[in-house]
Amino acid sequence: MDVKLLVDGEEIDLNEFVVKILGGTVAGAVTSLRGIKKEWKKIELTVIR
Repeated sequence: MDVKLLVDGEEIDLNEFVVKILGGTVAGAVTSLRGIKKEWKKIELTVIR
């Protein structure tokens, strides 16, 4: 799994543990939604404050 984190356009380096935690959490939440195929290719999430 490849995970990228950008904050205000700047990519933040992530260690393997954080990649597994963020990737697993987002993928698990999204795939539990109705209508989402188990064979998804890419999930994009944007948070704006």
